[in-house]
Amino acid sequence: MFSTNVGGIDRILRIVVGAALLLWFFLDQGQGFWHYAKLIGAVPLVTGLFSTCPAYTIFGINTCPMTRG
Repeated sequence: MFSTNVGGIDRILRIVVGAALLLWFFLDQGQGFWHYAKLIGAVPLVTGLFSTCPAYTIFGINTCPMTRG
């Protein structure tokens, strides 16, 4: 479906930041806009897990190391 365009360190950072935001959302008993804004952590988490970012595709960015054939 999508080609892999998220590489090593980028992928790890996305997973860590996304998981941290979602964990903060579920542990914090806050309310209001900023509490629910933490749900945006799902986006970097999913893009990190699947190693593909639609925004990178649109802008032509690729952080994966090139494979030589």
